Amino acid sequence: MPPPQIHSKARVESVLADLGLSLPTPAKPVAAYIPTRRAGDLIYVSGQIPVVEGKLLAEGLVPTQVTEEEAQQCARRCILNALAAVLAEIKSDEGIAMIVRIGCFVACTPDFTMHPKIANGASELLVQILGDEGRHARAAVGCPSLPLNAPVEIEMIAQVAKIDPTA
Repeated sequence: MPPPQIHSKARVESVLADLGLSLPTPAKPVAAYIPTRRAGDLIYVSGQIPVVEGKLLAEGLVPTQVTEEEAQQCARRCILNALAAVLAEIKSDEGIAMIVRIGCFVACTPDFTMHPKIANGASELLVQILGDEGRHARAAVGCPSLPLNAPVEIEMIAQVAKIDPTA
């Protein structure tokens, strides 16, 4: 098995460009918390909601006010926001070694049970961007509401490492 890749900010941005995407500006907290907390080589990312230029992509409960497909797109945006937070936290000689875990929260009606399908929007995008290093442990949970009436919120733990300049 080949050694894991360390994904620099430039590498992540290049892959995103190939996918027709880009890293957003890291979102500012909407309450009394910090966007990331570093503990050694782990970066814990606070819950990210699907904000684009200060506005939610969608609002409300899945599936009555937000379709499953819209919620998957929201999950993808949450991951882009989370990656932007990680890459803003790391030093210039570091990169993402792996995504350890994500937690995906879906604001939904009590009878909705397809939380994993919504979380797949985030999980599949991480693998597209980071390859095997994007595979992660995960929880997908339904809840009655989320901040600002967001349909999806994602928290993430990423491991970072020094980039080998000879690689």
